[in-house]
Amino acid sequence: MLEMLIGLFSYDFIRRALVVGTLVSLCAALLGVTLVLKRYSMIGDGLSHVGFGALSIALAANLAPLQVSVPVVVIAAFLLLRLSENSKIKGDAAIALIASSSVAIGVIVTSLSQGMNTDVYNYMFGSILAMSSSDVFLSVILSVIVLVMFVFFYHRIFAVTFDEGFAKATGTKVGNYNILIALLTALTIVVGMRIMGTMLISSLIIFPALTSMRVCRTFKTVVISSAIISVVCFFLGILASFAFSLPAGASIVVVNLAVFGIFFIVGVIKEKT
Repeated sequence: MLEMLIGLFSYDFIRRALVVGTLVSLCAALLGVTLVLKRYSMIGDGLSHVGFGALSIALAANLAPLQVSVPVVVIAAFLLLRLSENSKIKGDAAIALIASSSVAIGVIVTSLSQGMNTDVYNYMFGSILAMSSSDVFLSVILSVIVLVMFVFFYHRIFAVTFDEGFAKATGTKVGNYNILIALLTALTIVVGMRIMGTMLISSLIIFPALTSMRVCRTFKTVVISSAIISVVCFFLGILASFAFSLPAGASIVVVNLAVFGIFFIVGVIKEKT
């Protein structure tokens, strides 16, 4: 085991992935609690599909994928929020509308330009080998911004999450904080796409929150538990990927699934005792 860990940390790309992955896991876990409680958990899936469309266009135009994806996904997050507030288009319908359209555009652009090559595959399902130094720098900066903003506005986000009506009554500008949550989610999705892939990044948002809710009962304990679970599952997933030559993103999701199963059983036992 010790030899495996030494071997793991001996590779530069593994160290880069661990730094970025740990930060992304923290961001996704913190935001995931709010998104799940607000029934916006699928917004991560929708934005990841938008990210695929943006990445496809960037690769076809020989542009920097992450730099192109950030503004596109952020705009999509605002658009999703506006569509969700429109009574004619409900939240889940708005997400499905934008997600399916983005994937369709991405597939068409890819097929007309270079086809499903290795770069596109890596962005769809993640690759820790593909992270460059510039990707790491941008990812770290964006992740730190997300974490600082979440901690700074923690109490407002808590109020908006549980009771928007009460938050409005106390003078909180609910609309602004919903926009903030959408913005932070968009940044987290973009940063995590390199490692997890556009098809799997939403799992980092959903799994830790749902897992923690099996045994924790307060918002604060769920947030803390989600952060710990997310980071631990990410590390175990990377370790499994390295040991058995498995795709990193898929390994992390399977580890999260296993931990969810364990917490689910513990929660059932706890309710019966």
